[in-house]
Amino acid sequence: MSAFKGLKPILYGGREVWPLVEGGKGVAATNHMSSGAWAAAGGIGTVSAVNADSYDAEGKIIPQIYNALTRKERHEELIRYAIDGAVEQVRRAYDIASGKGAININVLWEMGGAQQVLEGVLERTRGLVSGVTCGAGMPYKLSEIAARFNVSYLPIVSSGRAFRALWKRAYHKVAHLMAAVVYEDPWLAGGHNGLSNAENPRQPEDPYPRVKALRDTMRAEGVSDDVPIVMAGGVWFLREWNNWIDNPELGAIAFQFGTRPLLTEESPIPQAWKDHLRTLEPGDVLLHKFSPTGFYSSAVRNPFLRALEARSERQVPYSKVEAGEHTVQLDVGVKGKNFWVTPADLARAREWFGAGFTTALRTPDDTVIFVNPQERDEIRKDQADCMGCLSHCGFSSWKDHDDYTTGRLADPRSFCIQKTLQDIAHGGDVNQNLMFAGHAAYRFKQDPFYSNNFTPTVKQLVDRILTGD
Repeated sequence: MSAFKGLKPILYGGREVWPLVEGGKGVAATNHMSSGAWAAAGGIGTVSAVNADSYDAEGKIIPQIYNALTRKERHEELIRYAIDGAVEQVRRAYDIASGKGAININVLWEMGGAQQVLEGVLERTRGLVSGVTCGAGMPYKLSEIAARFNVSYLPIVSSGRAFRALWKRAYHKVAHLMAAVVYEDPWLAGGHNGLSNAENPRQPEDPYPRVKALRDTMRAEGVSDDVPIVMAGGVWFLREWNNWIDNPELGAIAFQFGTRPLLTEESPIPQAWKDHLRTLEPGDVLLHKFSPTGFYSSAVRNPFLRALEARSERQVPYSKVEAGEHTVQLDVGVKGKNFWVTPADLARAREWFGAGFTTALRTPDDTVIFVNPQERDEIRKDQADCMGCLSHCGFSSWKDHDDYTTGRLADPRSFCIQKTLQDIAHGGDVNQNLMFAGHAAYRFKQDPFYSNNFTPTVKQLVDRILTGD
């Protein structure tokens, strides 16, 4: 079929593919069915290699249960699950694609054991994987691993500055395998994103000048204009990106779709999640900083996220001695007398205590938050059950190397991300779990393509995207 406004296939992984990339969505929200189908439709499908599902002899998903007593041993269990699951997903996706399109895998550099997982998966899937996309952190080692297994790599960045740092430190040595650079818009993309301290979370910037600056940086480093920049975040209709296609200022451009493939026949997310996507309004996706990774991330502002917002609002700073405005001692929710607060905060704390938030938990920032006994018990249990899914976890103080601790106080304002993402992906309550989505998710409700509860196959979606809609 002919595509919208001269969108042309590109050469990738030794064959012609559409410059349409399926976003690789974290824990079990992208699997072999969606990725294999995306590749079969002629695009680049992306298997998530983040704690992916494995299957038993009957084809049932194997629940990831941790039996070891120490965090370090549970972390080793997690790595085994992650490698086995991703290998299984890649093999199945490759079979579904049956020689069309391409299959990438996506890893988060900040996930626990990222390097071990990536090497373990690539070792067992030689010849099946075309490329590795990788973001969430500064994945300097990505190019060296790609070279060892002779696969392409596609770093995910949110600025020209981040690209330059990666290029100068490592990527210039393996320039020939860098197949594309993914620009993930920090204000529009779903999941974790690379908003820097210099950028205002409440003031989105137009992606065009940022992508042009990224291309200028790439050119200055000698990278060919034929190496595509993949625009990720907020992409819905290609016709809205008309002036990006065939634009000499930007060089080759491809487009990544993370949110739209969630609502397809092949998407593995539960029906309740798919149904909820149809109800969203503009502003229902929140850019927030509760993630234990320390990164900003974007998710549906459901009761789970609202409870985290409320928890952080029930927060007061304290000092260990009487100092400045901290002239009174906190007498609710804490054991001991070395919590000095302002008189106004003491009044607020007593009010929260009276409303049932009877436990004050310390944070790493010399504040306490007030929670009810049920929240307290859940926080403590989740912290104790930590299986080391991140390289550094603010919630549990886990670190995946050296002495296995960040050395900071565990942060009760955060949550166990592994638990909630596994739960929502496998049928848990969509209101009581973290539900990642891009900021354009409200468009499901507005786009006539989805009216009368229509759910397309991946092939129907790709064909639709190629028309410009």
